[in-house]
Amino acid sequence: MQYLFDEWDSISRRLESVDHVLFLSDYDGTLTPIVDRPELAVLNNNTRKLLRKLVKNRRYTVGIISGRALSDLKSKIDLEGIIYAGNHGLEIEGFGSSFLEPIAEEMRPFLGMLNKALSATMRGIKGVFVENKGLTLSVHYRMVKGTEEIKVRDALEKITDPLNVTGKIKVTHGKKVYEIRPPVDWNKGKAVAWLTARLRDEIDGTQVMPLYLGDDLTDEDAFELINREDGISIFVGEEDSTSVARYFLKSPDEVAEFLKML
Repeated sequence: MQYLFDEWDSISRRLESVDHVLFLSDYDGTLTPIVDRPELAVLNNNTRKLLRKLVKNRRYTVGIISGRALSDLKSKIDLEGIIYAGNHGLEIEGFGSSFLEPIAEEMRPFLGMLNKALSATMRGIKGVFVENKGLTLSVHYRMVKGTEEIKVRDALEKITDPLNVTGKIKVTHGKKVYEIRPPVDWNKGKAVAWLTARLRDEIDGTQVMPLYLGDDLTDEDAFELINREDGISIFVGEEDSTSVARYFLKSPDEVAEFLKML
């Protein structure tokens, strides 16, 4: 993993050598800093202006891929001409059409009931809350005292282990959050592959290079796909030897600086 600004000359040459760039980014922890509650992660006006400029550049197609629900993500970004992929890519709007993973859609009522069960089980743990995002659930515990975190895990496993073992749901772990998803073979990497293929079909005969920025475990599938496509994978945070990303930027502020350079 190399510090992107140290390698800018070679990266800029690569970007200039291709016909088109598919610029994809996570939201929380990448475009905005990590905060205690999801609703507090607000995109600052400077970053929004830079994204708007990039959208207007004909050599770029811009997309945001997030664990947030699609409607929530769109309201946070509030820009036209962007591809929006919510719930880790289970729902996508872009290229004048939309994609919704059918099994995930069928599971909405079940996840609604699971949300109620988890919320009731964790009611006595201060600082934890369950977010129902329609196609997935998130159990946030950033505000839980360290000594209480094991209670969150135990309460979660009590409800989800039987469902996880029998293949009815998938449970993954991010930064102070547990993600509960439908049992489908779909993730941010698959979403990036789908978007890359769609863009290549849209601009047939044009060379497309994918680029992806992210900061969490859920972004590793996207980094792996980008590396296979010989694209540019960028981890946001301090250098992390456990990530497969080839470059890193230290913070959302540096991401904004990178946008300015693009």
